[in-house]
Amino acid sequence: MVLGGGEADGTGRALAGRDAAMDAALGALYGGGGEGGSRKASGARSAGLGGSAPNVARWLGDIRTYFPSSVVQIMQRDAIERLGLSALLLEPEMLEAVEPDVHLVGTLLSLNKAMPDTTKETARAVVRKVVEQLEKRLATRTRATLAGALDRSARISRPRHHDIDWNRTIRANLKNYLPEYRTVVPERLIGYGRAAQSVKKEVILCIDQSGSMAASVVYASVFGAVLASMRSIATRLVVFDTAVVDLTDQLDDPVDVLFGTQLGGGTDINRALAYCQSKITRPADTVVVLISDLYEGGIRHEMLKRVAAMKASGVEFVTLLALSDEGAPAYDREHAAALAALGAPAFACTPDLFPEVMVAALEKRPLPVP
Repeated sequence: MVLGGGEADGTGRALAGRDAAMDAALGALYGGGGEGGSRKASGARSAGLGGSAPNVARWLGDIRTYFPSSVVQIMQRDAIERLGLSALLLEPEMLEAVEPDVHLVGTLLSLNKAMPDTTKETARAVVRKVVEQLEKRLATRTRATLAGALDRSARISRPRHHDIDWNRTIRANLKNYLPEYRTVVPERLIGYGRAAQSVKKEVILCIDQSGSMAASVVYASVFGAVLASMRSIATRLVVFDTAVVDLTDQLDDPVDVLFGTQLGGGTDINRALAYCQSKITRPADTVVVLISDLYEGGIRHEMLKRVAAMKASGVEFVTLLALSDEGAPAYDREHAAALAALGAPAFACTPDLFPEVMVAALEKRPLPVP
């Protein structure tokens, strides 16, 4: 962008070869002037995507040739936002040319209802590729971290031999050390409960599916599937706008969950929390995770009253303003402050931090607020 070949660039030097091609690809998206951000320069160089599908397909191929995947994802996102290319994603050949990422999945989900049948299978393949990448990145660590927390919460005093927690047992019996035998007599055994064989905790993920929460919906669906795969956690996944949809039955496949959402529309947090509250059977063993920017279109004081009632009954309540790798989100600060006053601080959370947040909630410890 600095060393262009036109007179207006002021360098008097023209680019050639790969440099000229990279500059043209950047200029098509970010160049000033002309429809769709197009820019004309002297010589053979010209830029602009316009509304032509062949032009867009060629441009998508160019940026994948000249730039790394992380940069391609940013440029695709900017193209969709700056040049209004969402409609072109309804064409299978366009989807086959793009670099899949979380934000592209969010765009596809927002277009789900308008998507022709010829595109849906390609769209599902794109979404599945992203979901599988996220599961590979997040699943193993999440299961290991939460399983450890559940084991610790299930310690028993009369364990079987293979369930004995030897470190804690030795510490608890140090007073019974016999110097002449150089050994500890364990009067009291401490062990892990067999948490994996029965449900120990219940988790309800309550997800705002307004358009601004697209990345959070994708990550939350993946985590919901991971949690549901753990027999010691009963997981429920609820999405909402002004209506409430329970997608728990689809948790075995997060792609089905995502295509069961409808991004956009209004927001009624109170109605969603009322539904979640009706599904709680063991308050002391339940964690409710509300993922929302808190822009409430429902009854504010009723929403806060429900949160207070759930906490008073023993429910651990977690409010995440976003579950994504993005920066600080826009959110309703008044509602966030009101929830903090109830002991439910609202904060944005990265996917890598989410397992630690869940562990703290399961163990009823202070949350690791960034």
